[in-house]
Amino acid sequence: MILTLTEFKNSLNQQQPPLVAVLLQALWHEAKGDWEQAHNLAQDVHTPDGSWIHAYLHRVEGDTSNAQYWYHRANRKMPKVSLKEEWDEIVSELLQRN
Repeated sequence: MILTLTEFKNSLNQQQPPLVAVLLQALWHEAKGDWEQAHNLAQDVHTPDGSWIHAYLHRVEGDTSNAQYWYHRANRKMPKVSLKEEWDEIVSELLQRN
């Protein structure tokens, strides 16, 4: 299923995430306020994208040092944008590849 960022955001009104890759499901759960489920999904994906989402989640949590570690694993710098802007950026990038 190919979704736009707007369609993905609209899916947050549903009870279950759309049929998308596991990392997008993690971001969906985080946006719904279920950080634990998001973290459980992301931590099992051992790729640069998995590390990126893992980093973002620790940034959400406020654990900056842990976030820095995971951004490094993802070969990315910790962004200076808001969490909302980063969420949009990650989701947009992953949707293009989904």
